[in-house]
Amino acid sequence: MEKFLQTCAVVDWMHPEVFRRARQLARGAANQNGVVKNCFEFVRDEIKHSWDYCMNPVTCTASEVLLAGTGYCYAKSHLLAALLRANEIPSGLCYQRLSMDEEGKRFCLHGLNAVYLDAFGWYRLDARGNKPGVTAGYAPPIEVLAFAELSAGERNLPDIYVEPLPAVVDVLRRSTTYIEVSENLPDH
Repeated sequence: MEKFLQTCAVVDWMHPEVFRRARQLARGAANQNGVVKNCFEFVRDEIKHSWDYCMNPVTCTASEVLLAGTGYCYAKSHLLAALLRANEIPSGLCYQRLSMDEEGKRFCLHGLNAVYLDAFGWYRLDARGNKPGVTAGYAPPIEVLAFAELSAGERNLPDIYVEPLPAVVDVLRRSTTYIEVSENLPDH
């Protein structure tokens, strides 16, 4: 479990602003569940999804996301993992493979998180951000994911990662606008 508490270049929870915000979100929470809920709702509701809000800059690291207030699902998952790890709650990164068109010919990865809850074990949560037709929540042990019903060719990737997939980091690092990211979404 120790590896899911580590800092890294992308999940940079030791960054002073990330650490400060993590502690602020934990303040007043009665238990682990309260801390996770506070961190989740902060990222889901206060950090804007870059595509939904047509926002730049493109962010990747947890600290970039926090400071800019925006990120794609991948970047938002980096921030949520960092906030949880800063509060000594094991968390990792997960992915779903989703269809990008009605015909199911193009696919992309969607980033979300898994957190280890003492009462339930690993639990997936999706801080992507709600909008009409897309709603995610926190209600353990029930997972309330933004994209819970998967169609043909879509799937939940089973692994929980300590660090983001290289393809995800690559597209976020080489893109200069939110539109460039949308044109180059990785598919594993």
